[in-house]
Amino acid sequence: MILGGRAVKIGDHVSTDQILPGRYMSLTDAEELGRHALEGLDPEFSSRISPGDILVAGVNFGTGSSREQAPQALRAAGFPAILAASFARIFFRNCINIGLPVLWSPQASEGISDGDLLKIDTTTGAILDETNGASFDTSPMPGFVASITEMGGLIPYALSRSGKRLFETEGERTG
Repeated sequence: MILGGRAVKIGDHVSTDQILPGRYMSLTDAEELGRHALEGLDPEFSSRISPGDILVAGVNFGTGSSREQAPQALRAAGFPAILAASFARIFFRNCINIGLPVLWSPQASEGISDGDLLKIDTTTGAILDETNGASFDTSPMPGFVASITEMGGLIPYALSRSGKRLFETEGERTG
């Protein structure tokens, strides 16, 4: 999958509490979650991002509690992928579970500046900073992980493998 967008760069050790503050944990509307993404880091964060921007973070991104709502808020804010120097393990897995591609590259995280235009190939792991011409490599997502993210997350992936549907149409309801 090829992704392109403007880099929105943030720092190191950004916690799930900063990604989505606790007072928003009860929200269920994706759009509303997206409006509060990274509000704990910068109360005006949502006003400086656009759908399609690529979040570029430092080390230990997503540290803290295992809030599944944190990556959901980032996806709902319009980020098609997250690139970081490193991720907290549970946050990394939660991103995959909801279909949000995550790429791990300390060199890219360091070499990319806020506002740079990026092109990322999740299949090969190639990262191109079109603004400064720099290129970076990271390990591509393994085939099954790429399939999970391309299908929109773990549940749609598992259902596709079982032959069942996530949602039935009105005509298919029997009860």
